[in-house]
Amino acid sequence: MLKLRRFGIDTYPENVALLSRECVAYRAEDFQALKKIEVTGDSRQILANLVIVVDPTLIGPDELGLGEQAFRRLGLPEGSPVRIAQATPPRSLEAIRSKINGHTLSAEEIDAIITDIASHRYSPMEIAAYLISSASFMTTGEMLNLTHSMAKVGNKLEWDAPVIIDKHCIGGIPGNRTSMILVPIIAAHGLPIPKTSSRAITSPAGTADTMEVLANVDLPMHDMRSVVEREKGCLVWGGHVNLSPADDILISVERPLRIDTPEQMVASILSKKLAAGSTHLVVDIPVGPSAKVRSHIDAVRLRKMFEYIGDSVGLVLDVILTDGSQPIGRGVGPVLEVRDVMAVLRNEPGAPPDLRERALLLAGRMLDFDPELRGGAGHARARELLDSGQAFDAMERIIDAQGRNTARHTLGDLVQEVVSPEDGTVAAIDCHQIARIARLAGAPLDKGAGIDLFKKVGDPIRKGEPLYRIHACVPADFGFATDLAGEDSGYTVNGPSETNYTGPSR
Repeated sequence: MLKLRRFGIDTYPENVALLSRECVAYRAEDFQALKKIEVTGDSRQILANLVIVVDPTLIGPDELGLGEQAFRRLGLPEGSPVRIAQATPPRSLEAIRSKINGHTLSAEEIDAIITDIASHRYSPMEIAAYLISSASFMTTGEMLNLTHSMAKVGNKLEWDAPVIIDKHCIGGIPGNRTSMILVPIIAAHGLPIPKTSSRAITSPAGTADTMEVLANVDLPMHDMRSVVEREKGCLVWGGHVNLSPADDILISVERPLRIDTPEQMVASILSKKLAAGSTHLVVDIPVGPSAKVRSHIDAVRLRKMFEYIGDSVGLVLDVILTDGSQPIGRGVGPVLEVRDVMAVLRNEPGAPPDLRERALLLAGRMLDFDPELRGGAGHARARELLDSGQAFDAMERIIDAQGRNTARHTLGDLVQEVVSPEDGTVAAIDCHQIARIARLAGAPLDKGAGIDLFKKVGDPIRKGEPLYRIHACVPADFGFATDLAGEDSGYTVNGPSETNYTGPSR
């Protein structure tokens, strides 16, 4: 037996175990570095990638170290006795080999794959093999089975109400922080909306990153349920309540490989909504030249996939195609997005009108699910709740219920304005490029990093007038962001043109 030791390294999403080369209980030579081992103690077991430690000062010969993720997942206190053994390859790998060879997978095979992925039995390379083979072709039957399989692995929320409202945007549009406006609108109306949201992986901010400026988002399931029962709504990080955990693992491999097929996307989104206990869902699909979905034909195809799977799993869906031609609001990055959201909720004169109107559009469609409202009355009711201040009051109650964040988050004080090269009109804004620049500036890790937009498509502009301002907190990030903006500002003024960039002032 070895003594369990918590080792302070972050290896998300991987489980990592550390064994001394001088181990007294096992010969380290019998175990190959970076191969999976089974770690067992007190009837609990996890699989972990093994690291052989040469330096005797790092880990004792009678100890097994576990990184933060593995230690938390095993759930035993430090000093607990544990055993290790060579891990047996998952049987479900045979199904992936079959998929690679062009076969359609059965529901049982998909179940086995997703269960093993959620149990961290797969390496990133094996997960990539599954994703790439599925990206080549996936039948509607496989997509439906994948949705069911991901939804039933992990926790599942159940609510004592006939209508549980939810909303999802497929993403790709900077500043599109409508959830933080429509959740308090729906909650103020009295319908339950337990909103679980994501953190950013490749974008400048997820809803959870932005909400975290205002309140605690890392709520366990019991606390989340308590907030919703009391205030009718919440805005929490979905990863903390362990809904459809296989999806988070798949996404961690998909994003670096830039695998984002419509079939995987639909299964991913709807599995989480099923696990969250949602009954009625509005899906926002922005369509634009630099959005995730770039043509009306592709948007309609994606909408039909959502509708097919939604009908099959018992979700009531309303899929909306919206304008994805440019960023929404003015801020890109957590602090800047909070500024925009709270301006809308407070009905401030300078609040971004596009953010306000998009939130009202979506909230109205969500309120139309209420059987007590006359058909088509949802939009007027949403506007009433926002204009009267009831939505703002609901947001304040939700923030207090989740735990108000008293830390002061300020905008990054490393600042550079990017200016127009000529007189004219803003013809286009590249959403992807703006997101890249904001990300390089440090968002969302630095809450005060990001981009403050001054001009939108159609706005007139004079030569030398600022298009936007970059905020950063760290000199290296500031340099990366301003250098990229110098190469391509993301703006087109009166046709293709390079921005007259003045260079960073460091």
